[in-house]
Amino acid sequence: MIDAYMWGKINRLSPEAPIPIVDIVKHEKRLGGAANVATNIKALGAFPILCSVIGQDDKGFFELMKKEGLTIYGILQENRKTTIKTRIISEDKHQLRVDEEDTFLLEKEDEFIKNTQNLMKDTNIVIFQDYNKGILSKNVIEKLLIYAKKQNILTLVDPKKENYWNYKNVDLFKPNLKELNQSSENKIDHIDLKNLSEKVSFQRHKLNAKNLLVTLSEKGVFIQNQHQNLLFPAFKRNIVDVSGAGDAVISTAALALASGLDIDKIALLANLAGGMACEKVGVNPLNSKQLLKEANRLI
Repeated sequence: MIDAYMWGKINRLSPEAPIPIVDIVKHEKRLGGAANVATNIKALGAFPILCSVIGQDDKGFFELMKKEGLTIYGILQENRKTTIKTRIISEDKHQLRVDEEDTFLLEKEDEFIKNTQNLMKDTNIVIFQDYNKGILSKNVIEKLLIYAKKQNILTLVDPKKENYWNYKNVDLFKPNLKELNQSSENKIDHIDLKNLSEKVSFQRHKLNAKNLLVTLSEKGVFIQNQHQNLLFPAFKRNIVDVSGAGDAVISTAALALASGLDIDKIALLANLAGGMACEKVGVNPLNSKQLLKEANRLI
């Protein structure tokens, strides 16, 4: 998807309704959604291949991909809208967001699966970045997970509610607290190690996930596998905008897992990356040198 920004100034209220008038001074487009995950992965030193579907009118998507040096072999086009999220920003705050998108299932699902499988052959990691936009159906998820397992490829998932329980047998499953609660009859209303360990254990076993990483916003992160339950508070950061935090977390966790790091280091690095992604307005890729410097200082 594309994250579009309209930057402006508020000098007066509208005479037509009790709302501010934003005088726009700058327009900007950036890669968003799974494409933001790809830019983060590239910024951290790996080679991402983005597989997704956009509309026949790419709205400048291919030009943005070219500008970031990202491959487009995994991008198919169909008769649908290219998702654009337009944020109107003034005084470093979001005043309004307007979404243009289609979320129906793919027309060329078989073609998408085949193309994605071909591109997966020489990869180490596959991230299922689910935004519930119609790309990742139950069939797509099942076939790509089976193929990844046959190829011994690590699988990570950033889920949404609709397909939450379709991601079986993955290496790392990363919901946020809201998504965890939406998919559970027993809600977590008090964050502590005991409470999280019990609720997460049920879901991890039901999903048969090797690791389950829960992001807790300002409360930090929790990670669990068969042997450990670890809760880490958030690093103190200057939080400006939470856009793209989840993308930074899954990108960093993926590369940390592929590098063979222990789960405490995976969680701490992902926790740090998520906070750093919130220090600027809008969606911005991570800076690998800055992340390493902060990791050496704090972890």
